[in-house]
Amino acid sequence: MVSPVPGPLAATFLDLPAGSPGGSVELFLDLYTGAPPLIPAHAFMLAPARPRPRLPAGLGLLPARGKCLAGPAFGRYVTALRRALAAAIDPARIGVLHLQHLAFGAAPALMRALPAHPRIALVHGTDLLFAEAHPDQLQVLRETARATDAIVVPTGAMADRLLGLAPRTDHRKITRIPWGIPDRLLTDPPPRTTRTSPSHLRLLYAGRLTAEKGAEALIKSLALVQGVELGVAAPGNQFHALAPLLRRTGVRARYLGWLSRPRLWKAFTEHDVLVVPSTTLEAMGLVALEAQACGLPVLYQPVPGLSETLAASGTATDFTRPAALARDLDRLRTTPGLLAALRQAGHANAARYPLSATAQALTDLGHQLTRTGPRTWRP
Repeated sequence: MVSPVPGPLAATFLDLPAGSPGGSVELFLDLYTGAPPLIPAHAFMLAPARPRPRLPAGLGLLPARGKCLAGPAFGRYVTALRRALAAAIDPARIGVLHLQHLAFGAAPALMRALPAHPRIALVHGTDLLFAEAHPDQLQVLRETARATDAIVVPTGAMADRLLGLAPRTDHRKITRIPWGIPDRLLTDPPPRTTRTSPSHLRLLYAGRLTAEKGAEALIKSLALVQGVELGVAAPGNQFHALAPLLRRTGVRARYLGWLSRPRLWKAFTEHDVLVVPSTTLEAMGLVALEAQACGLPVLYQPVPGLSETLAASGTATDFTRPAALARDLDRLRTTPGLLAALRQAGHANAARYPLSATAQALTDLGHQLTRTGPRTWRP
């Protein structure tokens, strides 16, 4: 068990409904919830419209509705969030704000609800992608980058992408703190099932199936590859949306469900390769690191962020080229000792990213800001 990290009490808010899928959600819950949390915090998500899920200790829900991305409705949504946060938080107890994302509604709402506190913004992949696609969100991102005291990126690629979108951002505010995976997964991973001379490779896709995750290219290329079977752990509605493509290509995919964290870790031990075909950007690639911690080699598209995190500890390929994918999968299946070597390299790579180190670095940054006071806020 990792000891809690002492530090200023943070106020933090992720404006997604509790129970939403995604690596950013898992990281948020890993850092700020639990008994005790790694970072002491008043942490909030949105109350879901569907039946309330089982909540981790320390997570509060806000009842605000009307989440959107643009126009006057977005302004009304931020106002509703600000009012809900102001009613839920005692400013006198808070030492620092942890803004999840530079875009979306949570960051401006939290800054308006608690305008005098130091601010740390954590940059994820989706805020950059949505800022590229939505002018209103680009404006929110730029305003948040200007108004925050410190901007945390998990990889250098994320800093480069941010500065491309907000070139006037003060470079001195940007600090790199890699995201981490639970320490217990590094010290006590689930045991792997053993296979001798497999005739086929058991591939696993794990995560959301949104366009930037590259599942369409994966399926089209796998239609021309022999000697593999595919398991998919993803949200049910997203998997079912792939059904027409699966039928057209003839790819048989075994749906595993949207797995809890422990069940996903067990699924890692029952497969031979994790496939990560992301098309544009990954903030860090936490699912790949968790797979490596469980002894599962990773085959990945070398997009910014992911190639920085994995480098030679995984196998880079091009999922958009069936011949390249077939060649690399055949090499993994037939080269003696290759999968074992990748398992060893992957575990060593994952061990570089314990979640406790992420929490400690964020806490140290909070201490620094609470000593010096907020620098950039303007009324």
